[in-house]
Amino acid sequence: MSAFERYLSIWVALAIIAGLALGQIAPGLVGFLAGLEYGSVNFVVAILIWAMVYPMMVAVDFRALSRVHERPKGLIITLAVNWLIKPFTMAALGVLFFDWLFAPFIEPGTSGQYIAGLILLGAAPCTAMVFVWSQLTKGDPNYTLAQVSLNDAIMVFAYAPIVALLLGVTDITVPWETLVLSVGLYVVIPLSAGIVTRTFMTRKAANPAAAEAAVGAFTAKIKPFSIVGLLATVVLLFAFQGEVILSQPLVIGLIAIPLLIQSYGIFAVAYWAAKAWRVPHNVAAPCAMIGTSNFFELAVAVAIGLFGLNSIAALVTVVGVLVEVPVMLSLVWFANRTKHWFPAEETASLRR
Repeated sequence: MSAFERYLSIWVALAIIAGLALGQIAPGLVGFLAGLEYGSVNFVVAILIWAMVYPMMVAVDFRALSRVHERPKGLIITLAVNWLIKPFTMAALGVLFFDWLFAPFIEPGTSGQYIAGLILLGAAPCTAMVFVWSQLTKGDPNYTLAQVSLNDAIMVFAYAPIVALLLGVTDITVPWETLVLSVGLYVVIPLSAGIVTRTFMTRKAANPAAAEAAVGAFTAKIKPFSIVGLLATVVLLFAFQGEVILSQPLVIGLIAIPLLIQSYGIFAVAYWAAKAWRVPHNVAAPCAMIGTSNFFELAVAVAIGLFGLNSIAALVTVVGVLVEVPVMLSLVWFANRTKHWFPAEETASLRR
């Protein structure tokens, strides 16, 4: 890991400060950039996410991807955590904190929106940013893609019913154009670019080893763009929401507490399950990261559609972004330092 990556948490903290400052200094520019969107998907953020995800996609080998079902443990853990555990623990934490523990500190009658915002986050597993966390933990790019793709397919059918069940309503409207467009922008387009790049680089290689060496050298050169994309994304997200965050610091702290408990708790469950089941680290780390991270673009869009732009529910989903990046960086640090807990990748693959 380079010195720049080693101190990534510092750069992210500076990016957060820069984003908040930009929102105050140049609100006109921020408003213009925020308006470049369709279906609640911001195209500037999409371009930056391409920069983050593209190096990971170049590393995807579809020949290996076709055999990912031969190692089902990581997929089983991911699906169980994301769809059978995470939405329900998030709802339970929301009720515990905002119906009971934090009730004296919030306006009467508003607990339902706090809980709704938490549910919207908890029911949406990560689609794009997990590729960055996987890359930082040296995750298997083929397996990470398979995990994300399977979750995306399930999310199309399961997100609305689960959210409706937990919110206690039957007429929830999920902005499907946001969901489909987000998957297309954050997964399909960078994956297609990665396939084209990999094909171009490997077709003239003398042997498979030479092909992988060429791909490895290329991804090493473009990897810094991934980190720059992450930092620029953080700057923009906090510039977009800076006014809301700065105007309600106490409420932000209250919302962050159950989000922190949920994030670290879900990671612990998935990571422990992978360790107990002897899943190799390059599958276990991304497996736990997917459940911990959230598809915040979708959560924000649904919150705005259901409760309004200035609603408490929308604020909760924005705080999810505030909490997520520092939390995920701390978990990347932890995962990289506990790699020895897991079986060697070669040994693990032979046991399957």
